Amino acid sequence: MDNLVKYFQNLGFTVDEATTLASAFHGKELNKGDFFVEANKISRSLAFLESGQLQYYFLDDNGEERTTYISLPNTFVTSLLSFLHETPANENIRALTRSKIWTISKEDLMHLKNENTKFKDFYISLLEWQICCIDKDRFDLITLTAEQRYEKLVNEEPDLLQQVPLQYIASMLGITPRHLSRLRTKI
Repeated sequence: MDNLVKYFQNLGFTVDEATTLASAFHGKELNKGDFFVEANKISRSLAFLESGQLQYYFLDDNGEERTTYISLPNTFVTSLLSFLHETPANENIRALTRSKIWTISKEDLMHLKNENTKFKDFYISLLEWQICCIDKDRFDLITLTAEQRYEKLVNEEPDLLQQVPLQYIASMLGITPRHLSRLRTKI
């Protein structure tokens, strides 16, 4: 829980405020392959990823996995549409590695939001950031070439390239691992 407390402190919460917020979260260990969110089920929790990697993916019409994102430590994770609207998730979120998460139910999150103006501001900025990221990724997938998307990933999220297996990076970019290998040698 120390990492979560430090995360909130880095955002400007006092030690007492950060400790109170973190105490509303519950720790959970995920083994490699364990699901945090399963497609067609409602995502009822928001999680802070303390350690490990979580893969967002869906299965296409041919039953092939399509990775949309990989979350690394010190990020929040959920199937946003499912969590907010209490509808079945479109994607799966599973652990690529042994992972430690801190979860909070929607009910407890709303209670914190309603009771703490500073937390409410944090929550709104977190949602805004997520929406902007989704919009940016959608736009990039439509308007940029695979090479441009890879270059952007190199410049904006080098940690992903250093920590995540290349087959998942290729899937995120909408290309084959072989095409990614060619791009990597070219750039």
